[in-house]
Amino acid sequence: MPPSKLTFLVKFSLAHCRTITALALHQTLWQPSSPPAQHTPLSMMVDKCKSMDQLKQIHAQMIVTSRIHDTFAASRLLNFYALSASGDLNYALKLLEHTPMPNLFMWNTVIRAQASSSSPFEGLLLYADMRRRGVIPGKHTFPFVLKACSNMKSIKCCEQVHAHVLKFGLDSDLHVVNGLVRGYSVSDGIDDARRVFDELDDRNLSIWTTMICGYAQNDSAGEAIRLFDGMIADGFEPNGVVLCSVLSACAQSACLDLGEQIHEYIQEKGMELNVILGTALVNMYAKNGSLAKAKQCFYGLKQKNIATWNALICGLAVHGHVEEAIHFFTKLEKEKVMPNDITLLGVLSACCHAGLLDYGRKIFYSMKRIYGIEPKIKHYGCMVDLLGRGGQVVEAEELIKGMVWKADVCDLGSIVECL
Repeated sequence: MPPSKLTFLVKFSLAHCRTITALALHQTLWQPSSPPAQHTPLSMMVDKCKSMDQLKQIHAQMIVTSRIHDTFAASRLLNFYALSASGDLNYALKLLEHTPMPNLFMWNTVIRAQASSSSPFEGLLLYADMRRRGVIPGKHTFPFVLKACSNMKSIKCCEQVHAHVLKFGLDSDLHVVNGLVRGYSVSDGIDDARRVFDELDDRNLSIWTTMICGYAQNDSAGEAIRLFDGMIADGFEPNGVVLCSVLSACAQSACLDLGEQIHEYIQEKGMELNVILGTALVNMYAKNGSLAKAKQCFYGLKQKNIATWNALICGLAVHGHVEEAIHFFTKLEKEKVMPNDITLLGVLSACCHAGLLDYGRKIFYSMKRIYGIEPKIKHYGCMVDLLGRGGQVVEAEELIKGMVWKADVCDLGSIVECL
């Protein structure tokens, strides 16, 4: 059969989701002597593969027919191995190792995969190996390398990569700079992040978002709000991510007026109130003591997660609305929502406010037995406080003795003060 007809049949099989048939036809088509033009279905075949077994068949054909040196074909394979949900990162690394001259795309692919893995440091090692081989990093390399730094929360790594960014003249690329700002922000280097941000002549919405989020996550609510004002003044329209961060800052800094303005903005723009943005609103209102509006937002959400419940329960508890806090906890259980350690801390806090010793004791001792949650130092602190207020000093002392191995001296000191 003429090669052109075989090529047509391969494409036809792929178009009709017959991957196995396409593989068999492609094996017939792909002979060592056939010219490269006849191998055009390869990228389609890689994209249509549904399993590692099918992909390995293509890989085997490449080896047998000496096409493994075709960097374009190898790059497509590597991309699937490293990044596909059904791929295999270790197999991708072996393919990289056995590729004589991997191109920059291949290096970027494996660095990206490792940066997002449970071993982000391996991504930095791959970058170092790439440089040892004389490969020049590009603007797509550094965002992945910086993601590894972010996931490691290592300011030293950020500084070293920053030096390389400057060396290769990529300090004005917005994607690279965004990675630097995020890397510094999550690594206790918020001032370094701000310096990088301030050195930019032109900023996009993504850069503003990352910097504002960085301040909010570092408990610098005032700076987050000031920067948000600057972003608006520069003519940028905030997205949901920015609004969540600013609402978080409003919750931290008791800035109810701005929080209400943001809520009005969301309504005026007709923005979808998804679970993340909705939870941020509930949390902002609850932290600021505007509990009626917190409940209104809570009930208005089509979807809720445990963070939404926690925001309301903890807000009610902090402001002394004990019965309502317990009511919503009971409602949570009835709706089969699994509480977490924050939920139970909120309930224990409510019990402390009202002196509900029996109920608090029940919650505390059910944490591990019913919910599978190991009590943390704050749970012990609440329980000791509750016992102390209830005159159960002996029981409180026994509780402290039972958890000595989990706490350091400072923690124990703060707990003993509750007695």
